[in-house]
Amino acid sequence: MEMKNNHSFLVLFLCFSLGTNLSIGEDTISMNESVSSGQTIISSSGTFELGFFTPGNSFKYYLGIWYKNISSQTVVWVANRETPVSDAAHLTIIQGNLVLLDKFQSLVWSTNISRSVPPKNLVIAVLCDDGNLILSDLSSNSSIPLLLWQSFDYPTHAFLPGGKVGYDKRTQRKQVLISWKDLNDPSPGLFSMELDPRRAQLVIKWNRTTQYWASSSWNGRTFSSVPGMRLNYIFNYSYIDNENESYFTYSLYNSEIPSKFIMDVSGQIKQLLWSTSLDDWYPFWAQPTEQCDVYANCGAFGVCNNVNSSCNCLSGFKARSDAEWNSNNYSSGCVRVRDQEVQCNGITEDKDSFWMNSIVSLPASQDTNITVAEASQCRSACFNNCSCTAYTYDVSGACSFWTGDLFNLQQLSKTETEKTIFVKSGSPEDQTKAKKSMKLVVLLSSTTAFIVLFIGSFSYIYYRRRRRRMTKGTGTQISHLDKIGGGEIIDVPYFCLETILVATDNFSNANKLGQGGFGPVYKGIFPGGKEIAVKRLSSHSGQGIDEFKNEVTLIAKLQHRNLVRLLGYCINGKEQILLYEYMPNKSLDTFIFDGELCKLLDWKKRYDIILGIGRGLAYLHHDSRLRIIHRDLKTSNILLDEDMNPKIADFGLARIVEGRRTEAKTEKIVGTYGYMSPEYASDGLFSLKSDVFSFGVVILEMISGRKNTGFYQSEEALNLLGYAWRMWIEERAMQLTEKSLLESCNRSEVMKCINVALLCVQEDSNDRPKMSDVIVMLVGEGTSLQRPNRPAFVIRTHASSRPSSPSKVSNNQVTITEEGGR
Repeated sequence: MEMKNNHSFLVLFLCFSLGTNLSIGEDTISMNESVSSGQTIISSSGTFELGFFTPGNSFKYYLGIWYKNISSQTVVWVANRETPVSDAAHLTIIQGNLVLLDKFQSLVWSTNISRSVPPKNLVIAVLCDDGNLILSDLSSNSSIPLLLWQSFDYPTHAFLPGGKVGYDKRTQRKQVLISWKDLNDPSPGLFSMELDPRRAQLVIKWNRTTQYWASSSWNGRTFSSVPGMRLNYIFNYSYIDNENESYFTYSLYNSEIPSKFIMDVSGQIKQLLWSTSLDDWYPFWAQPTEQCDVYANCGAFGVCNNVNSSCNCLSGFKARSDAEWNSNNYSSGCVRVRDQEVQCNGITEDKDSFWMNSIVSLPASQDTNITVAEASQCRSACFNNCSCTAYTYDVSGACSFWTGDLFNLQQLSKTETEKTIFVKSGSPEDQTKAKKSMKLVVLLSSTTAFIVLFIGSFSYIYYRRRRRRMTKGTGTQISHLDKIGGGEIIDVPYFCLETILVATDNFSNANKLGQGGFGPVYKGIFPGGKEIAVKRLSSHSGQGIDEFKNEVTLIAKLQHRNLVRLLGYCINGKEQILLYEYMPNKSLDTFIFDGELCKLLDWKKRYDIILGIGRGLAYLHHDSRLRIIHRDLKTSNILLDEDMNPKIADFGLARIVEGRRTEAKTEKIVGTYGYMSPEYASDGLFSLKSDVFSFGVVILEMISGRKNTGFYQSEEALNLLGYAWRMWIEERAMQLTEKSLLESCNRSEVMKCINVALLCVQEDSNDRPKMSDVIVMLVGEGTSLQRPNRPAFVIRTHASSRPSSPSKVSNNQVTITEEGGR
């Protein structure tokens, strides 16, 4: 599209007055210009783009704004949500308004500015670098261009940093986020979020009427019911309340990170960040946290399962739309199996066959409450009321009725008290058929029960005998480990495989968190909505039953805030599974080696993480009941909880050393290249100082944002340790610091950490400090530190990050890498 540069000065002035960056050209629509299908305008920084798009597999066209440089098209604003157009439509300026016209020149959408703008006035539309589309009159008598309209005042399903959701006290107009209908249809969906100005809180509604979530009032820093907001080292949230308006807004401390706040089709509000390494949006937080807490998540007469957020229909009902349910869209709900409404006027006799009972959580908002003496009176009252759909009764005499469709039914967990609801079933015709066939049903039921009992007994006996033969043939094919060698009882809960399969949706890829050398890790949602990390050990990983027992027994005896907590285990046939506390922020390497996510960890947070790892390691070496050498400390084995606190994980390779011993020897050298000490790699000698070496490598990687196995100073092909040593002896150590840290870092702390790290990676293990001394060095103020000796760094001639077989090497040319490491 051809763009003009007239009135450049005025437009630039307008941008500055609105607090946005703007350049004239491809970001502007002037009068007598238009945008048609295949044409776009782009903000001056190249961040946002406006044009026509077709969502998913749709052939319908919508006018929208999206992030330009993100691989998966991310639309943040849509003009014609309810009225899609053909590819012949175009956007232009007419009589001071932005208008969208279809191929017949009929009006589809407009900014609908009521004030008249003289036709001679110069009106332009500009797409700004913050994603805001503004319409301004540059011909106003004032020296400041007159703002006529901006898209930030009319958000659709999302709002960006600098946007707002609020209430205008002068016009009584609210800004409301409304979800898409589904992922391929931007028309208004069932869920919306708005501000409740009286209580200074955000609320989410279903169908614009039924409120099912509230954020609680603003406490001066955050909304108290949104714990994710407390992690405010990334976002700066604000709530403004003055005589003209009340509104909620936010910004990022690092504005270069793509972000969005959306009312999602799932019924949850979500704060998202773009991750370059994941090539996907990273969910920072979501509310409600449980999908089943979303109102009508499974539609009418649907039952939500909190374990895997799936939906089922009540007994006697079926999905209204199989196609929608197969695509995980359950909002259409369920209908009676015979698709007949209850005609209660035609029913004169109350029989058991007329009722279906289900043990579920009770639906939202009962319509009638009465007190009766016994359950039969409650049932009779509902039966004689044609509007009554269902009833429930408890021992206190409380009788509750529901009319119309039932929503918000949830499957109860085993720990919840049973609550039975009785729902009216089919029509009188169904009842008559049931009555006539009752005798036949009784006869067939008796016969069937006998056959099922016989087959079941035979199958059970056959299975038990076959199971005993399997257990006899192989030592690992056992149902679970009651005791470890020597009769030691495992003080860790045992989980049935079936429970784990349900929690992980049969180890579906959608729940996969990552892949390690010992096998994949999945997110599992267990009864009560508890999130647990499930590590499924691969049969090809090299970790056998001994390593599995080792990890279970070790972690069961360890209690420290910087060690990951083992919640359970399972051994069933060839399956070996460990269940850990779920870490929402995954592992440390996810952040420090990612070009975008690394900006989320400022120096203070990294320093805290370094201290946390050090304290966890010191506990293993000196303070726990057992003296433990981890042997596989690395950034991918450091997990981060929701507050970014570090927790050391993966103890499959860890070893206990008895009494006062601090070292041991092995013929089987395992670990991860770049983190193994030279004496372990060359001679199989591991000690507490082996972990100290690994800790030093982790510190340098955290400061530099670089992997130890990379190449620096290409003429000598130094790894990170070699490069760090070169910078140290040349007194240029600060050049190691990652660029994103330079503004936030405390120079003396950085230099102290580099010094400590180099002390930890010294070539001679006897020169390395103990972890207890390392902690003193890190937390001490004004402590005079030793100068380090030469580290065990590597000068290499080729790079390889792939695993290799163990081999003997010299101290300064380590080439060992992991054998079954994770």
